[in-house]
Amino acid sequence: MLRRKFILNTLALAGVASLPVKLFAAEAKEVFAITHSDSEWRSLLTPAQYRILRQEGTEPPFSSPLNGEKRAGMFHCAGCDNELFSSTTKYDSGTGWPSFYAAIEKNVGTKQDFRIIFPRTEYHCARCGGHQGHIFNDGPKPTGKRWCNNGLALKFKPAKIG
Repeated sequence: MLRRKFILNTLALAGVASLPVKLFAAEAKEVFAITHSDSEWRSLLTPAQYRILRQEGTEPPFSSPLNGEKRAGMFHCAGCDNELFSSTTKYDSGTGWPSFYAAIEKNVGTKQDFRIIFPRTEYHCARCGGHQGHIFNDGPKPTGKRWCNNGLALKFKPAKIG
């Protein structure tokens, strides 16, 4: 495992950002409870949601109304309605994307991402595999993590009052 990590990091540093994932894809592919064909995903999602959730795209910063969402409630995966974040963990990171300091742990999965040369931790919905964003180590206490999420990959459900 250490040798593999060394090789991936060396290739990433050498500017071969997309090769490590393709050359060393010997890891088992994750299996998700909710699956659809590519054409089914395209019919279920908007083109922008499809680009983010299924192709690991990113929306422009400060473009999501969810960035300013302050009501009590839950943030769900836009692809399968899985609960991913509680509003109690949301904070304004100043980055332009909805940010959280903790996720609902069993409802997200992670993997290494080398798309911008240096490794990052990508996270996705554990139920459908929909890409959500990346985890950074510059968040607030108590975790010190910033779960930086694409707003289009989420839908917000306000808490029921009464």
